[in-house]
Amino acid sequence: MSLSNKFFRKESLDNYLKVDSKFEKTLGPKDLLALGIGAVIGTGIFILPGTVAALKAGPSITLSFVIAAAVCALAGMCYAEFAASLPVAGSAYSYGTIVYGELPGWLLGWALILEYVLAVAAVSTGWSAYFGSFIQGFGIKLPAAISGSFNPSHGTYINLFAIVIVLLIAFLLNRGFKSSIRINNFMVFVKIAIILIFILIGMFYIKPGNWKPYFPFGFHGTLAGASTVFFAYLGFDTVSSSAAEVKNPSKTMPIGIIGTLIIATIFYVAVSVVLTGMVSYTKLNVADPVALALQLVHQNWTAGLLSFGALAGMTTMMISMIYGSSRLVYATGRDGLLPKALGQLVGEHHSPKNAMIVVTIFIAFLGGFVPLDQLTNLVNIGTLFAFTLVSFGIIPLRKRRDIPNSGFKVPGYPVIPIISGLACIYLITTLSVETWIGSAIWFTIGLIIYFSYGINHSKLSN
Repeated sequence: MSLSNKFFRKESLDNYLKVDSKFEKTLGPKDLLALGIGAVIGTGIFILPGTVAALKAGPSITLSFVIAAAVCALAGMCYAEFAASLPVAGSAYSYGTIVYGELPGWLLGWALILEYVLAVAAVSTGWSAYFGSFIQGFGIKLPAAISGSFNPSHGTYINLFAIVIVLLIAFLLNRGFKSSIRINNFMVFVKIAIILIFILIGMFYIKPGNWKPYFPFGFHGTLAGASTVFFAYLGFDTVSSSAAEVKNPSKTMPIGIIGTLIIATIFYVAVSVVLTGMVSYTKLNVADPVALALQLVHQNWTAGLLSFGALAGMTTMMISMIYGSSRLVYATGRDGLLPKALGQLVGEHHSPKNAMIVVTIFIAFLGGFVPLDQLTNLVNIGTLFAFTLVSFGIIPLRKRRDIPNSGFKVPGYPVIPIISGLACIYLITTLSVETWIGSAIWFTIGLIIYFSYGINHSKLSN
């Protein structure tokens, strides 16, 4: 087999279905919605509507969220069709390996590993900071030495609680996802309840005059705001990682993916409407705009709830992302591109415990010791790269007669998938030079691993 043929050799759906059939099928539509909402709606809902309104969009931030959701929905529909057609573990990695070939699939998986791992590590440090503030209200102050990444000049050596929360979530997931999803569903309920409390209370303090002018930065400001808040919707793709563990995936997966985007949009828009109605957009360029708005109308007790809501939001995001990353690493191990031990399902619940252990150690190390301020920008480029290939991948997917799909299909084929892919490419071009350099380094490492190990150990070699 020539080298180029090795790069583009494709796995069959039947082989994936046979191997992944060992997973327990326990998830229904409600579980998928909770998983998706848990990943998408995080602390950003308490921050982005205010800061983006102040700097870019003004009250038209509500329209910015709608525009961003429309663009994200294009990729979401493409993911939904793939998930309905290919109900296997590994999300975009497995999709890419089936429709594009092994090397493109590996690059997709490598990009998503970057997205999930960095996102969780970054959020774990935020969770630690919020937790420190929360217990400080009870008179408990954490020593500086265990409150930040390794930086002896600033007196910090380890972010202890960032490590603890990652280990705790991984422990729960390793006990079986059925029990973990119950905890996730409860935390999502708590988070949504706190958001609803803010909306219901804030409605009574809206002053319509604060919405004027609606376009203080012009419509181009609204579009700039949409480009920024687009990233608030990222995370819905983790839903597709669960396809092998879902009941009736051809119908359930589209509900989970598209339903997540619809519900998230409703909450983002509602919070934006209330927030910009309570306070002039010019005052919202602060770290905690929602808390500021509540304090200005003397609702300090509700502001206190936000800290708990933020902790719940970050916890559900980490559950979804750690879960998704373990399934992704499992899929690459299943195919031989990483050591085969990572592709084993073990224990009474038939879960990828080895993959979970490796992912957990890596995330805990990053969250506990490494400053992530700059690295988190790489999450965006990895996600958009995956969105681009998944969008364009609908075209070769439809041509595959060996892959039946009686479930969801992207409407307006092939126009919608092409528009989705082009929109993602445009957003990639807006990212910073530093992000491009960092991603080039990451993909170079991925190619080194593929050519030194994966290409020779791949199960497709047999």
